[in-house]
Amino acid sequence: MTRPPFEVADIIRRHGDRVLATHRAWVTGAHRRVFRAIAQCRTAALGGHRDRCEQCAQPALSYNSCRDRHCPKCLTAARNAWVTAREQELLPVGYVHIVFTIPEPLARLALVNKRVVYALLFRAAAETLRQVANNPKRLGGDIGGLMVLHTWGQRLQHHPHVHCVVPMGGLASDGARWIHARPRFFLPIRVLRKLFRGKLVAGVRDAFRHGRLHLPGRLEPLNTAVAFSAFLRSLYRQTWIVYAKPPFGSPAHVLHYLARYTHRVAISNHRLVAVTDDTVSFRWKDYRHGNQIRTLTLDADEFLRRFLLHVLPKRFVRIRYFGFLASRCRTPHLAQCRQALAGAPPPPVEPPGAAPPRTSWPCPRCGAPMRIIERLTARQLFLHALLASVTHDTS
Repeated sequence: MTRPPFEVADIIRRHGDRVLATHRAWVTGAHRRVFRAIAQCRTAALGGHRDRCEQCAQPALSYNSCRDRHCPKCLTAARNAWVTAREQELLPVGYVHIVFTIPEPLARLALVNKRVVYALLFRAAAETLRQVANNPKRLGGDIGGLMVLHTWGQRLQHHPHVHCVVPMGGLASDGARWIHARPRFFLPIRVLRKLFRGKLVAGVRDAFRHGRLHLPGRLEPLNTAVAFSAFLRSLYRQTWIVYAKPPFGSPAHVLHYLARYTHRVAISNHRLVAVTDDTVSFRWKDYRHGNQIRTLTLDADEFLRRFLLHVLPKRFVRIRYFGFLASRCRTPHLAQCRQALAGAPPPPVEPPGAAPPRTSWPCPRCGAPMRIIERLTARQLFLHALLASVTHDTS
């Protein structure tokens, strides 16, 4: 894969220090670590390794990746491994994609209370889907699914929402029958929207009562119980968006679709169009006007400020499961689902054997695999570059 002409790392190296200093009032150690990791990704600062082609002996020097989950260059391998692991969990039924979005006033609160509010968002979405699906008037079964948190919009603005991918059906209360949903309808959106709003507002109210919310700056007037109650009431007058996309055609399509949502960052390098000394231009999709592709130009400092909005708290899990796909009960419940669906069990997993020698990238000369022959630390790479720059006088 060829390197994109512009990268987020280049913008961070050029403007990152100034942006961190300008916004030091709210910049945290996590923001600084992300900038440092992306700036050093695939450079000598992280060390590297010598490679040699197995066929033509072409030598090469490669640098290590930072493996930060916010880095646009470090998610492909993690995504592929995750999707491969999910193959064993697919059921032979249709799948539906439902998105839960919080309104802008609550998003402002979430921006300074990410760990608390994002966790409440996950919980409210999962409980809403399970409660409506368990209603005998709706589906009447226990469902399970996958949830992925995204915090960005196409223009890098703060826009927290959760993508839920759910099998179209559920287990009956006895665990022996599979209840199929209607082909073009899963759960009523209006009911989901109202219940989701009530659960999330109740969760935020409880977090405030227990002192778990931080209300600095412009949010400081909400520190009193009366003001915060008025704020919560105002949320019922906001537009709460819950929508469902058309069902998938097949389980195989689900994997391809999930790969686009699970391991993503706010912006990929390939969306960058132009980078100057002062501005950054990138492509974005205008969903309100027929998904037209447009170009937005921002000041470089504003571009990086928006990028920082989407840095997640350390160890915060952004891919979660609920219902019969929850980690603590996934194995026995999936077996129940397959038995109820009378489907064939998943193919047996081969026991791991001896790991093959690791290869890196294809040889640029002949295309054969490049083999790692030596690992190098950052200090060794520095000395290597220093020695390479020394010229010898042979006169």
